[in-house]
Amino acid sequence: MGRTYLVEEGIGQYLTELSTKVKPYVTGLLIGQCSPQRDYVIRAVRTPPKEQQQEDSVGPAKLASLDEEWITTHASQVSRMLPGGLLVLGVFMIATPELAKDSQNALRKLIFSVEKSLSKRRLWKPAEEEISDRAALQICSATKKVVCRTYDVQDPKSSAKPADWKYQSALTASWLALSCTVNVNIHIPLLATSPNHDLEKNTKNGLNRWSKQIEDSVFLINGQVKDEDTELLVGQKKLRGNTQPSTQFSDIKVLTQLCQGASARSTATVQVCSGSINLRGAVKCRAYVHSNKPKVKEAIQALKRDIINTLSDRCEILFEDLILNEGPQKKNFEREYHVLPQRLFVPVTGSSVMLSDYKFGDEAAGEIQERFVEMLDQAVQAEDIHIAEDIST
Repeated sequence: MGRTYLVEEGIGQYLTELSTKVKPYVTGLLIGQCSPQRDYVIRAVRTPPKEQQQEDSVGPAKLASLDEEWITTHASQVSRMLPGGLLVLGVFMIATPELAKDSQNALRKLIFSVEKSLSKRRLWKPAEEEISDRAALQICSATKKVVCRTYDVQDPKSSAKPADWKYQSALTASWLALSCTVNVNIHIPLLATSPNHDLEKNTKNGLNRWSKQIEDSVFLINGQVKDEDTELLVGQKKLRGNTQPSTQFSDIKVLTQLCQGASARSTATVQVCSGSINLRGAVKCRAYVHSNKPKVKEAIQALKRDIINTLSDRCEILFEDLILNEGPQKKNFEREYHVLPQRLFVPVTGSSVMLSDYKFGDEAAGEIQERFVEMLDQAVQAEDIHIAEDIST
């Protein structure tokens, strides 16, 4: 039995519209959530066109021109905009009938490239029982025939398995939203032996250590420690006639361990340091979980990953910004303060789920709106942009 993908109804319309504009082929990403029983696809997003592609589209139809690097870069950018619980679930391709044979091979290659690119950036380790199947959706632009297959990205020799692709209306209407605020105060020493004060590398190492702390943290849901294998909704009071789209769990506390247990011996190391990095502030974290009897562990895992991702993503964004504005050769190591970008949330049309992004203080709403159109093919109203945080350094 292959996997079943439950797909938000609006995606069918989106893909049909794309197929009418197809110039030999168009590619894109599938965004959603894995669960042990089935997977949920809540958005499909086409790959943004490159400027030169418009001019190059004249000539015989070929898949050889497929820009793998451009597609994987898009996947990395999109993954930053996904709150906890959501991930890039696969890749789609709409192609003319003459490209049908080649497009399956191209999709297989893309799925592995995208997964490799995304897993490089992750600071958390996948769980043992993690679903590692990713979807390859192939659509014929002439007949509109849809073929969905999956590949196991943990197995480089994986062959295609058939999968069910089923549309469903209001797919996320009753999904559960979890949120918490985490106070961050991370001290990262800079070793005197560290070559050229590689701030980015040191920061990543420090975040790696901190992410292990988050992984080992205890999460209190409504003031209680819940058994991981119990259902999240057990004991939740349902209000009659309640039309609220999603159940909110906003009273979640994260308790990090101050020291190792008595059984674990620790040895102190003395290292010569020439400086340090301090990351301080309060970060707003959010995760979404499907409503088909979700377990406590699924909810906590989604929230843990959002906490880790949101900090490592904005450090990455800050370093990219510094390189753009100051160049990589900056060697002035006086005390400096850099403001990490603030998190914001934007609602998804026809869904209870919100997507995320980051803005620097001087960025205008227009720039954020442009980014949503380019990255997620979604028009956003300025009044729908919710800034979630105060400024952190």
